[in-house]
Amino acid sequence: MNTFLLVAATVLMVVIIIPLVRVWKGPTVFDRLLGANAMATKTIVLIAMIGYFYDRIGMFIDITLAYAALGFISSLALAKYMTAEAHPEENDD
Repeated sequence: MNTFLLVAATVLMVVIIIPLVRVWKGPTVFDRLLGANAMATKTIVLIAMIGYFYDRIGMFIDITLAYAALGFISSLALAKYMTAEAHPEENDD
């Protein structure tokens, strides 16, 4: 079972690199945001797998929940910022 987890974690680390190309070369900010969110999602799964590997899944689930909440809130903030920047006449500020 440990061998399977190590192989799966290694494959997942390689798969995390794929959205990095979108983050690096994304023609728009939204493409970069999408790539960053994909990387964050795969990182959450990787952290949970590491927790299972070390038999400390309870502690690592708390870490993944915090990481997921941080990623979600930052995505919302960036989307709100980009929407406000694209339509400045609609802002009440």
